[in-house]
Amino acid sequence: MSLPERVVLVGPMGAGKSTIGRMLAKELGYRFLDSDRIIEERCGANIPWIFDVEGEDGFRQRETAMLDELSETQGTVLATGGGAVMRPENHALLRKNAVVIYLKTSIEQQVERTRKDRNRPLLQNDDPEGVLRRLFAVRDPLYTKLADIVMFTDRKSPRLVVRQLVNRINPKTPRHKRQRRKEGSQHVPGTQRA
Repeated sequence: MSLPERVVLVGPMGAGKSTIGRMLAKELGYRFLDSDRIIEERCGANIPWIFDVEGEDGFRQRETAMLDELSETQGTVLATGGGAVMRPENHALLRKNAVVIYLKTSIEQQVERTRKDRNRPLLQNDDPEGVLRRLFAVRDPLYTKLADIVMFTDRKSPRLVVRQLVNRINPKTPRHKRQRRKEGSQHVPGTQRA
């Protein structure tokens, strides 16, 4: 099995898409791209400003255009915004020539990781945890449906997540073969050895 042309990371705020994406790209020898950061660079403004001026719909239009452009890239790991899955037209763009990975994390972990971040416009209110719960209820089924791989990130170091992802993306690595031999040699209680 050869490496995919692209790896696309989806998941909620605070799942670690940017941190894990950078490390994964380095491990694979790919270029790391972050759709939100590229939008900010092109606009010369941060995402909260874009939300204030253009509204969420304006931002989502920019996001779709960006995903369309980035769907043509090769040898890349792309971290997407948490809401990229909300527009049905984005689904084909995210999956195009890509392995889609859902970095899944608990609400509690999201709250912890995002509580001091002022660059998340949807959380700038009196009940950010309630917002995260509502977003999860709507978006989790979409992330799951799109994903080729679902990886839980709670209580795991980014380095461990990356190592596990590399083994899932390209299971022909020597480490994976050793692990399979090791697992195959273990006797399961209640069964007869061949």
